[in-house]
Amino acid sequence: MRTLTAAQMREADRRCIEDIGIPGAVLMNSAGGAVFREIDRGPVGVVCGKGNNGGDGYVVARLAILAGFETRVVLLARPDEIRGDAATFMQVYQNLGGEILSVIEEDAAEEAVAGLKDCAVLVDALLGTGITGTVHGPARAAIEAWPAVRTIAVDLPSGLNADTGEVCGCCVKADVTVTFGFAKKGFENPTARNYIGRLVVADIGIPEVCAEGL
Repeated sequence: MRTLTAAQMREADRRCIEDIGIPGAVLMNSAGGAVFREIDRGPVGVVCGKGNNGGDGYVVARLAILAGFETRVVLLARPDEIRGDAATFMQVYQNLGGEILSVIEEDAAEEAVAGLKDCAVLVDALLGTGITGTVHGPARAAIEAWPAVRTIAVDLPSGLNADTGEVCGCCVKADVTVTFGFAKKGFENPTARNYIGRLVVADIGIPEVCAEGL
């Protein structure tokens, strides 16, 4: 199984979007669709950060609503902080009647995530491959409050270093990780396997040529 570092994956994404011409929104929609294929019942809880991982989460939330599942989204940011394709899919989710619980304080994050304990499945769309150092603040509070519910991680479990496979202080323990395009280098670390669960490497439309020479 081929693996890429976080920087190599960003370059593959860039080539796909800028050189090949596949819009980022198309990739995000495909990524969210791949995650949603692992969901067969609700209620569905989605925990979103303010980056592209959160955007993937909004795609999952949209598809869950359209499938008739009760859907609850917790956002660890203010809605007006969301930009780009993530903002587009957040708005689509809201246009379909989806509600967002926005929390920015540690206590509120802990309470909101713990409150998802009655969901059938949780989607971890909090932190992406850019995480380094130690997770802190509301994100740490959310991860430490994560209930014992079947969890699907978007691209990688939040709090896992994509390059080393080491835990950045704390990490979501997923039952399934749906990673996009290529597995991440850190997944080779035996420590990472304790958090990844079953690994699904999803084809979201990034041509193999975009990873050549990386």
